[in-house]
Amino acid sequence: MSLPPLATVDDLQAHLQRDLPEAQAALALRRASARVRSYTRQTITLVTGDTMEVAGGDRVLRVPQRPLVVDEAHPLTVVELGEFGAPEMTLVEDRDYTRLGNELTRGYPYNPSTRLMGWPWNRVRGVWAPRVRLTYSHGYAEVPEDIVDIVLGLATLNISNPENLRTEQIDDYSRTFARETVGNASLTADDKDVLRSYRGGAFSVRQT
Repeated sequence: MSLPPLATVDDLQAHLQRDLPEAQAALALRRASARVRSYTRQTITLVTGDTMEVAGGDRVLRVPQRPLVVDEAHPLTVVELGEFGAPEMTLVEDRDYTRLGNELTRGYPYNPSTRLMGWPWNRVRGVWAPRVRLTYSHGYAEVPEDIVDIVLGLATLNISNPENLRTEQIDDYSRTFARETVGNASLTADDKDVLRSYRGGAFSVRQT
């Protein structure tokens, strides 16, 4: 899946207050966006109809990619996968599970006969099956401004120091670049502090 950069060429040119070769600007933005996505483990931009398998087996299932987007145009489909030839079960929100933010919650303890919370009144408690298939939409229609700022900062460093130099000296003139760049510009501790609230955990996920 090809994801768009987290900032535009126009954003970068406005940030630098000068025109740039489009190919150079696009490459710098792709590299900066890849750094941010690698650290956060999130796509960040809106992805619709994404299908993946996640590990269940507990009361709460945390959706891997955030934020979860659910509305008429972006339905959420949740299917518990049967073990050892057992049938799949498509679940219904507010009957089989509840949704709060990015968390889908069942109950305790596991009930092998139905795996349902119960409907309409008697709520039999249960936990998620070991494997669950989600089809859902996630991400932001507009990239948050603090993420855009970080991407533009990284892209600027990629352009100003394309050879990844720590210092540069020409005759009597020398300059030292503010950040180490190995391969391309790296996130600073301040950048990571900003991105921490967007960061996802390590999930067992398989694209299907």
